[in-house]
Amino acid sequence: MSDAPRTGHNYDGIEEYDNPLPGWWKWLFIGTIAFSPFYWVYYHSGVAGRSVEDQYGVALAAATRLQFAEIGDLQPDTETIARYMHKDNWVRVGHSVFQANCISCHGREGEGQIGPNLTDEHFKNITTLADIATVINKGAGNGAMPAWANRLHPNEIVLVSAYVASLRGKDLSGPRGPEGRNIAPWPEPPPEPEEDADQDAAEQDS
Repeated sequence: MSDAPRTGHNYDGIEEYDNPLPGWWKWLFIGTIAFSPFYWVYYHSGVAGRSVEDQYGVALAAATRLQFAEIGDLQPDTETIARYMHKDNWVRVGHSVFQANCISCHGREGEGQIGPNLTDEHFKNITTLADIATVINKGAGNGAMPAWANRLHPNEIVLVSAYVASLRGKDLSGPRGPEGRNIAPWPEPPPEPEEDADQDAAEQDS
């Protein structure tokens, strides 16, 4: 019979040895508990850009820049934005750019915070689709909306413009009321060149 100390517990004649956990294990466990509130505050308190989802979006946008060679340099005009706002794979890239740079002012879903609501039918500085890219490039409101021309790739400007355009009509509620004026609906996308149409079909089938 072992001389190891026992706990004194007895279950139907079965005794329990007193084998405490190693000290290092206990302190490691206590340390994880002490660390957990700081971890929660940093990653799960809603601060923009810290969640795993937000970091994934930033990484996705960075990886997508490597794919820009396949579409070349996009022009920030109405026709190009109208075309890309109907390409789901590229709108997701614009969404990633938006999540990485715009949610602190315009809200996570474009519902508006410091900046105006992007999901309603009212627009302050926009008349055409191309104006979205112009505002992003040059800024607006005497600096209230900063210029992003020197901080984003030209293709990112076009794709985030396409994403912003796609938010119109969702009418999400935000802290700011309607601002600006009603404008004409966005134009229909131009016909796809045959080779682009074939490529889009292949991407949807894959």
